[in-house]
Amino acid sequence: MSASPSPELSARLQQLAAQGVDVVRVVYPDLIGTDRARDVLLDHLPTACEHGLAFCRAVYHTSPLGHVVPVPGGLDAGLPDVTVRPDLDTLVALPWEPGVAACLGEVTDPATGAPAPESPRDLLRGVLARCAEQGLRPVVGPELEYFLCTQGPDGSWRRYSEVEGVVYTAGLRADPENHLLRTLRQLRELGIGVLSGNHEFDGGQFEINLTHSEALDAADRAFRFKSAVKELARLEGKLATFMAKPFNGSGGSGFHLHLSCTDAEGANIFDDPAGAFGLSATARHAIAGILAHAPALAALANPTVNSYKRFGPDTLAPWLIDWGLDNRSAMVRIPPERGSGARLELRLGDASANPYLLIAATVAAALLGVQAGEEPPAPLDGYGYDVSRSAVLPTSLPDALDALEADDALTELLGKGFTTSFLAYKRHEIDRFQRHVTEWEFDEYAYHL
Repeated sequence: MSASPSPELSARLQQLAAQGVDVVRVVYPDLIGTDRARDVLLDHLPTACEHGLAFCRAVYHTSPLGHVVPVPGGLDAGLPDVTVRPDLDTLVALPWEPGVAACLGEVTDPATGAPAPESPRDLLRGVLARCAEQGLRPVVGPELEYFLCTQGPDGSWRRYSEVEGVVYTAGLRADPENHLLRTLRQLRELGIGVLSGNHEFDGGQFEINLTHSEALDAADRAFRFKSAVKELARLEGKLATFMAKPFNGSGGSGFHLHLSCTDAEGANIFDDPAGAFGLSATARHAIAGILAHAPALAALANPTVNSYKRFGPDTLAPWLIDWGLDNRSAMVRIPPERGSGARLELRLGDASANPYLLIAATVAAALLGVQAGEEPPAPLDGYGYDVSRSAVLPTSLPDALDALEADDALTELLGKGFTTSFLAYKRHEIDRFQRHVTEWEFDEYAYHL
């Protein structure tokens, strides 16, 4: 029998009921950053808060098509539970779904009460705790791109607009049904810090920018942003995809991170007018750390087989390990602002990355650099993509996973339990792909061989 709700929870229930909310959707990210959820009737929210909601732990080990991957702690353990409790501090009404409010869920192992080892949100918390020990408070600004698709009569998905050359534009020229305006207005009401948006390089591709904030909040907002954009597209019978490179003949979609750090008083500690390039030693060490751990970082920034088809010369998707001052052909770009705006931009990630894992790994690499105290090499001069000047990043997911497994310092910081699960999950994905006969293979071989 559930105990009576606390006065605070009773007041929250009354407030929600007065707003017409009768369902609370409890949402949490899985290993690949998609949303898992349960709708809870308002009358039963106190029980969910007290006892939690039971989910099979193997949801973390489930492929996008619903196959349970044999990861330690799942099938081999008899498919045990995790417990998910509503985090009511994150509760917000869904503007497009009357009567429904959504909140994030806190995931624990019911046997220990500790966070579930695969929980991306808790992984990031762990890394941030290590940063706090060094007096660092990471601040992150996410930038995400995606393609909007419409379905043809044959069931295939194609780009919503095929118009080319409408780079960095807004309005009907690139967006004949005003998708971007409607999406921006709905996201504004969701309260996740949406700033602005525009049409991107390729037909049907959009970018929406989010405000910067402390790292966990930024990850929460990026996660909710991706889920919301996909849901809003579904409402219109369309598909919004954050896949790295969904179409031949088009570029890919990036997930760029702007990273700085503040001290306990909120001052930007990446800025130093007297330092080299106007950057503090802390900032330069963070850059060096990201460069040093870039091969392993790629596994989390570019986490799918498809991710590595986004790279190549002249794609503005970095495939070399370098950094530059306001240079978009570099993996790490230092924007021109200094003072409170001093920061680095990691351009490595693609839009398919789990926001929590990408931010956690980037911050972890930066922290390792600060602890090592090393300086980065000279910044890139001119246009990049010259293999004689910079090392090459992993060119496939298997290579990136091998680099992650070999990076003992980074995996220790991320946690061995998480790393074991992630590697097992992703290597199973590679095995499935290698066994799959693609359309390209049939077109290339079937008639002639």
